[in-house]
This record gives sequence, C-alpha cells and structure tokens, in this order.
Amino acid sequence: MSTLPQDAQKVEVNGATVEFFKYEVDGVTFYQFDSSMSGHPEPMINAMSGLQVLSGNDKLVMINSKAPMGLFPKIEAEFSNNVEQLEDGKFKITFARKDSEDSSTNFTDTACSGGGCH
Repeated sequence: MSTLPQDAQKVEVNGATVEFFKYEVDGVTFYQFDSSMSGHPEPMINAMSGLQVLSGNDKLVMINSKAPMGLFPKIEAEFSNNVEQLEDGKFKITFARKDSEDSSTNFTDTACSGGGCH
C-alpha cells in the first residue's frame, strides 16, 4: 500500500479481513486499509469494521477499486465521506464522524444490492 506514511503501524481491527494501519498527521489519527483486491462483500465488511474504531477526530481511509456507493446510505447519518480518484484508477475514500449525536449506524448491515457494492 504505497500511500501509507513511513511511520504507519499495523493494527488489529475486529472483524476485518484485510490489514489495517494506523498513523498520525497533524494531530489527527488515521486508520487505513486497502480493499481494492478484495471481492464482494469484503470492502463493505472492512469499512464497517474500520468505522467502529473511529472516535473524536479520527479518520478512516479506504483504498478501493471503486467508490462504495452501497455503503454511503448506510452510514450517512453518522459519517461524512470524501471520495477522490487516484492516478492508478483506484479510489481513496476518507470517512469521518459527523458532529451529530446520531449513532444509528447498523455496523452488522454488510449486505449489498445493486452495482455499487464493492
């Protein structure tokens, strides 16, 4: 995963099927994983697992083969996201908790239908 800073450390994330890494930039803790080589439903499972570890100003970075459109409606009440396409064609999605009191995300809902599941 070439987009990781040199000081990134591998961390254990409950329920994850890929490696997660943790690093800090300007006082913000980032958790990052790459599901670009994973098949359905692993990207959704890993995103939901990673989102559960976020607190405060932490951010979750997902590297994926496409934007996970099926995930966004499931988490929109509690998390914001920023999607950017990388030079290699992959997508980098950065998630952060919203300031709202809403904690209605069902982290066990990893089912997906339609074309935006990966």
